[in-house]
Amino acid sequence: MRARIFADENRKWWTLGALSFALFMIMLDNTIVNVALPAIKSDLGIGTSELEWVVTAYALTFAVLLLTGGKLGDLYGRRLIFAIGLVVFTASSLACGLSSSATELIAARAVQGVGSALMMPATLSIITATFVARERGAAIGIWAGVSAMALAIGPLLGGVITEHISWNWIFYVNVPIGLLGIVAAVVVVPESKDMSHEQKLDPAGLLTSGIGLLALVYALIEGHNYGWTSARIVGLFVIAAVALAAFVVVELRQRLPMLDLTLFRNGTFTGANVVAILVTLAMFGIFVFFPIYMQTLRGWSPIQSGAALLPWTLLIVIFAPIAGKLSDRIGSRWLISGGMATVALCCLELSTVTVDSSFWHMLPGFVLGGLGMAFVMTPMSAAVMSAAPVDKAGVASGVLNTFRQVGVALGIAITGAIITNREAAALHAGDDPAHAFVHGLTFAMRVSAVICLGGAAAAALLVRKYRHAEQAQPLAEAA
Repeated sequence: MRARIFADENRKWWTLGALSFALFMIMLDNTIVNVALPAIKSDLGIGTSELEWVVTAYALTFAVLLLTGGKLGDLYGRRLIFAIGLVVFTASSLACGLSSSATELIAARAVQGVGSALMMPATLSIITATFVARERGAAIGIWAGVSAMALAIGPLLGGVITEHISWNWIFYVNVPIGLLGIVAAVVVVPESKDMSHEQKLDPAGLLTSGIGLLALVYALIEGHNYGWTSARIVGLFVIAAVALAAFVVVELRQRLPMLDLTLFRNGTFTGANVVAILVTLAMFGIFVFFPIYMQTLRGWSPIQSGAALLPWTLLIVIFAPIAGKLSDRIGSRWLISGGMATVALCCLELSTVTVDSSFWHMLPGFVLGGLGMAFVMTPMSAAVMSAAPVDKAGVASGVLNTFRQVGVALGIAITGAIITNREAAALHAGDDPAHAFVHGLTFAMRVSAVICLGGAAAAALLVRKYRHAEQAQPLAEAA
């Protein structure tokens, strides 16, 4: 029985289980922390700006180092880099829980982002290297479903732990999960890497992309605090533009670049990554500002607002694997396009909320959002990974996740800017603060709907069904 369970034909599913286990921990950390922020502020006696950095320190290092994590996995071995990232994340989670000051906690959160950046690209690239093409969509669907499930559980679990134990334990829970993940990675995950000759690191590419993404994400996150036309923010955007332009020039001239820009000659790869930015840009405005609406205007608790979003995330958990199987059969193009159009309908429905709207008013929008994202996220990921050669899977995964993280920052920044601008105009016209906020929120939802329709058009025009010749033999066996 034991030999049958661990037979070669079943090993890939054990690999998927181990990767999903670690991915659950990464994604849980994205949402479990938010509901504990007031408790952290009170316990450590820190100010609002320091509290913001508890969240942004993690987001910055995560976004900036994703491409590097993908390249390191291709170069030195994806299982090795995945395991190292898991060790870093687990140790820094323990450090977060033990922190007694803002400086310690912010530093530990930044290191957590490093661990996540090493792990995240490896999870998707190992799946791509392990599964044959006809099974890859289903495997990615499970990967996306686990990610959504962690995001769904995070707010509720964070609220329960913070209320009944302490905020420290939202970090401590990562330690046993991480230790089990490390053991599983060593035992069941196969090693794979880029087998082409003369592989080496690209220091110039790492430096220019790191500076560019750091400046861009920092400016997007801090734009509200310093003002979008302030010297600091304008200067950061200029630095980002110069550094990212330099990155493109460096990569075009490198014989062995960190990012093979020829990948973007493939319309499917380009189109799916454009969708990755647009869908996260539209959706994360909802994930951030609707809980504020629920708690501030409706008087709901953090646990109640987290529970209100459960239909959304549970639908992604249920339908993401189905979307993955469909993408294997019919391709990703119309699934992505239809999913983005459905998300646009979600935004339009949520643009009708009022100061007194109930959960039942918002529920149709949450249902449409969950269904739409299920049929976007999995086929989008499958399209990116199918359009890239398997030996570039780490870089492709790094690009996809970087685009998604940049979309998150853009979504929060742009939605916040729209709400602030429209809210100020409504207050000037004589509205009370509650109605002014809702005016800004509903206008932002209409803008998000237009963005989603743009993503639907991009998918329809650029994404095509793509097959690789290696579908009969995964790279892991060849290696």
